[in-house]
Amino acid sequence: MTVDNGHVIENIGYRRTIGPPVLGVEAVTSRDVRARLVCDVDDVRPRRLDFHQLLLVTEGIGEHEVDFVSHPCAPGTLLWIRSGQVQRTVLSPALEAWFILFTPDFPPPLPAADGLLRNPFAPVRYELDEATLQRLLPIVERLGEESAGPDIDPDLLRHLLATLILYLRRMPAAPDPRSPAEGGEIFRSFLCELERSFATTRRVEDYAARLGYTPKTLTRASLAATGRSVKHVIDARVALEAKRLLAHTDQTVAAIGSSLGFPEPTNFTKFFIRNAGVTPLRFRETALAP
Repeated sequence: MTVDNGHVIENIGYRRTIGPPVLGVEAVTSRDVRARLVCDVDDVRPRRLDFHQLLLVTEGIGEHEVDFVSHPCAPGTLLWIRSGQVQRTVLSPALEAWFILFTPDFPPPLPAADGLLRNPFAPVRYELDEATLQRLLPIVERLGEESAGPDIDPDLLRHLLATLILYLRRMPAAPDPRSPAEGGEIFRSFLCELERSFATTRRVEDYAARLGYTPKTLTRASLAATGRSVKHVIDARVALEAKRLLAHTDQTVAAIGSSLGFPEPTNFTKFFIRNAGVTPLRFRETALAP
């Protein structure tokens, strides 16, 4: 892993700790992470990854914060931290876990699991019962063995990772089972464009034009996938980024608003209150409170 300090958030890029650097997957234990990586797994500083991280707890208890939600961790807890999400590790040194790290383009095509792979609002936390944990652990352990072995087979690793992801898809991690797959390719394309453009436009018409659809078609796809309008999804993504910047950087409110497409600070404040329920300064004070 390499670290690039931008502001308070550390942006961490994917780099394998052992083996072929071009291989986009690795499974390591928390002991391996502590021993090999430059960054400290128990460090509480916020970090933004450019890869996916599955964290499967096998022993001990602790906490892990992802985008302002603190997730209790105990044996059987599995957290899926997606590329671009901001996390703070608050793990006890006594806690043991597997870390499955993979780049967004490494898994094979999995249309049925696009909701887990592409949706920035997909569930983070899963609680595995003992039977499920014992079913998934051999897959994770095999991923660890194969990704560190002398004769690495990328196709085998892709299928092992796909098996793990498809098992997770069957688990009731969220009350609403809908996913981007239900919006079809239209909604999947929209999510990709949203990640590229949320800081420059919040207009549904702009996204529809860039993707070659009508606003009505895009709205139908969004409702099918999330139950929410396109405008709601766009605003939620902008508000999430604003929260990340308010909590984890020292930029002024005006600078954050400007970086997200609000030339006037008052317009940004109104937008933030409408979506977060508090002013940007109040949110920052709360987020930074001990």
